[in-house]
Amino acid sequence: MRSGSTGPDPTITVQEDTMNPVIDFFQGLAAHVPDLLQPFIIAAAGAVPFIEGEISSIIGVWAGMNPIVAGIAGAIGNFVCVSVIVLLGARARRAVVTRKAEKRKLAAVGAGVGDEAAADGTGGVAGAGTAVEALPADGTAGDMVAEGNLGEEGKPESKGRIKFKRFLTRFGVPGASLLGPLAIPTQITSTILVGAGVKTSWILLWQGIAIIAWTTLTTLIATGALTLFAG
Repeated sequence: MRSGSTGPDPTITVQEDTMNPVIDFFQGLAAHVPDLLQPFIIAAAGAVPFIEGEISSIIGVWAGMNPIVAGIAGAIGNFVCVSVIVLLGARARRAVVTRKAEKRKLAAVGAGVGDEAAADGTGGVAGAGTAVEALPADGTAGDMVAEGNLGEEGKPESKGRIKFKRFLTRFGVPGASLLGPLAIPTQITSTILVGAGVKTSWILLWQGIAIIAWTTLTTLIATGALTLFAG
């Protein structure tokens, strides 16, 4: 479900080549397990990046599952994985933001003590030095945290990430969530949205809508193709 307008992204190409054996594994497993276990296999496949609900539903349909069951199982697996990523990521981000706020508060207190000492004519140099040292340290840490949340860390971003961020800038969270699967997996788009500070409920809502929409589309395509080939 990924597309590119100026040539393939080497990172995504390598990852998708790596996924081919995984797809073959789930396809063979779904075709040989009892019918009652097939939905669980498809749900597990839906939780894997670059397979997700779209491809897992196709695996289920071609394994002989009811298309509705295959689509629901794939979408559930995909959404559960995204939900875990979003909730854990949001929790980690809150912890980072809280630590930054505490550091800034301590730096402000240090600056206030330095000012009072300077007014009294004692300890002004020491207090000012403490305040000056605290502020740059906090600012540098904040920059590093922001880069880490966005997954950049000074390294060149993949075309998929760049494309998704353009979607986000142009269309906001709803449009970026719906168009995101054309660029990168929902697990990665969710991470970017969490790092950008988007509200958790808003991310889950639109990621859920996107997962349902794309899974439904690919399930219909797979069902139609199977019907056509079967005559």
